[in-house]
Amino acid sequence: MNDANPTAGTWSETADLAQRGLDHFFGAPEPQLLHNTYPVGDDSTFNYWWLAHVIDVRLDAYHRTGDAGWLELAEATDANLRGRNGGSLFNDYFDDMLWYALALERLARATGRSGPLDDARAIWEHVVEHGWNDTLGASVAWRKQQLAYKNTPANGPFVILSARLHAHDPRPGYLERGRTAFDWITRTLVGPDGFVEDGINREGDGRVDTQWRFTYNQGLYVGAAVALDAVVPDQDLVDRAVRTATTALRELAPDGVVGREGGGGDEGLFKGVLYRYLGTLLDRIGHDAPEAAPILDFVRTSTDLLARTGRRDGNLLAGDDWRRPAEPPVFYSTQLSAIMALELRAAVEAGVRVTAAGAR
Repeated sequence: MNDANPTAGTWSETADLAQRGLDHFFGAPEPQLLHNTYPVGDDSTFNYWWLAHVIDVRLDAYHRTGDAGWLELAEATDANLRGRNGGSLFNDYFDDMLWYALALERLARATGRSGPLDDARAIWEHVVEHGWNDTLGASVAWRKQQLAYKNTPANGPFVILSARLHAHDPRPGYLERGRTAFDWITRTLVGPDGFVEDGINREGDGRVDTQWRFTYNQGLYVGAAVALDAVVPDQDLVDRAVRTATTALRELAPDGVVGREGGGGDEGLFKGVLYRYLGTLLDRIGHDAPEAAPILDFVRTSTDLLARTGRRDGNLLAGDDWRRPAEPPVFYSTQLSAIMALELRAAVEAGVRVTAAGAR
């Protein structure tokens, strides 16, 4: 930022720039809604799970500003996703569906409508019916065509959704399966230092994919632990979340910023997941806790860089490495991560709990 001492209002304005940058750089006529890249390239891929996160970030803006226009955009994105998916909630990937369900649960809280919550429940039940199995331990598979492959990307959001649905309706099943899936991740994919691996048995050999060291998995485990603690308080869960967050920042952002992960398609969204759930952890432990200091330093250092390097055409366009300006082509998944980071920064500087009023 140019300001030596940026204000809370400045960071809210910067979050707005990133939100509006999504439309400015990627906006497309219906039914496309958003071009996959800037400049416009191949739009043939329907990125179901990216659109689920678009719903989420529009809800972030709505809760930050109170502007009903952002809520309308969230609902329009929901309609777009559903329409492009043939009117169905479901696809073949359990992680994709669970991200959509998480966005729908938040949409239900924001609107007070029961329909999105009913849809989130329907997705949870679909995932259990088609994806829950005992291979390598009771947990959720990654996709319908590969039921023996288990990973954090499927089980992490399943835990978070299970905890949220339990909070709405403590019927049997939600909490029990959510805790079982969390314990499976802990036992199977989390190291002694708290670092979370991606998955196991992808090639049918029982091997853990230790080569994929992604922020996405760290954020999901943190979010899952905090979500369970929110419905059944357990200090061990909080301690696990802190350990994973601390290790993730040491291993993946040693200089205070996460660099490029993978090819910038799906991977462009990964660090946004980390920011979203670091926010829930900050709410749980409080900003004055000693454990919060490295998290707050990371949020501030990285978003300071993003705010400097991302300015373009009076908007904000993020690259995959915030140390330097974006180098097109840029995927809108990458822009979504930047929005999540800046929404968190705005909340931190305003002293607002990001979990207040359904904001996470």
